Amino acid sequence: MSHITAQGCQEVCACDLTKELGITQPTVSHHMKKLVDAGLITREQRGRWAHYSVVPEAFQQLRDLLDLS
Repeated sequence: MSHITAQGCQEVCACDLTKELGITQPTVSHHMKKLVDAGLITREQRGRWAHYSVVPEAFQQLRDLLDLS
C-alpha cells in the first residue's frame, strides 16, 4: 500500500508495481487481491493490466487504528 499512497493515493498499474518492487506479476496480483478482499483498495482491469486505487475511507480507518500516539 505504501507504493500506492506514495502516489498520492492515485491509481497505480500492476505493471509499475512489478518493476518498482522487483517481483513477478503473479506475486503482485496475489498480494493485491488480499488488499482488495480486505476492502482497502479497488481493482479495475484495463486490457492486460490491473489498476489499483486506495479506498480513502478504509485507508483513513486503517491509519486511525494504527495511530499509537
